[in-house]
Amino acid sequence: MTADQNPNEQTHAHTTAGTAADGRTIALVTGANKGIGYEIAVGLGALGWSVGVGARDDGRREAAVRRLTEDGVDAFGVPLDVTDDASVAAAARLIEERAGRLDVLVNNAGVTGAAPQEPTRVALDTVRTAVETNVIGVIRVTNALLPLLRRSASPRIVNMSSTVGSLTRQTTPGAETGPISAAYAASKTFLNAVTVQYAKELRDTGILINAGCPGYCATDLNGFRGVRTPQQGAAVAIRLASLPDGGPTGAFYDDEGVVPW
Repeated sequence: MTADQNPNEQTHAHTTAGTAADGRTIALVTGANKGIGYEIAVGLGALGWSVGVGARDDGRREAAVRRLTEDGVDAFGVPLDVTDDASVAAAARLIEERAGRLDVLVNNAGVTGAAPQEPTRVALDTVRTAVETNVIGVIRVTNALLPLLRRSASPRIVNMSSTVGSLTRQTTPGAETGPISAAYAASKTFLNAVTVQYAKELRDTGILINAGCPGYCATDLNGFRGVRTPQQGAAVAIRLASLPDGGPTGAFYDDEGVVPW
């Protein structure tokens, strides 16, 4: 399968690949205590997977795990601040002790950053914060968990991006690209570029890594102004997380298919 094919057309072969003795695929979703991340955990749990709920806030994380468990999901909490080296290292140790490997990593945690974000007005700290979480955080978590992913028979990495990071769309007259943003949008462009570089390095390893856009969902990230539900936004991540062996890698998707870089 090539990167220009639509993963929506593929079967969820990964639901039976790379599983533990009890038949469960092991996944970790960062920023999973609410919004799109929580719905990704719901969707992966519905596949019969064991899902780690990565989140900084102890109370929200425990509440999310409780809700998921009550709904029949094999969920477990993973204390995780993607901007903190020690926190990420501890999360990797927790997963290794619990499962011995990781099959799927969904890098969902992200921030929009404060206003204003016009490049002539944006505070440098706003840009730093967006890049630290949305880009460096993804690299930090991915690298810490790669040893565990390499132990999987069918490892998958999904980076939650946004079409506002598409330079093609940003430079297409009349295209809907959201507000001018030198922090959030630029950080997603950076994340897309990093995703491509990972795919190039890992191409011969069996690890599939792709970027996915959930669309403009109503979450606290945007003050609930979005027009899609978090459940709708989670769909692309669930598809990319469950790609079959030989599926695409180093590509960018939304619900309609391939997004141009």
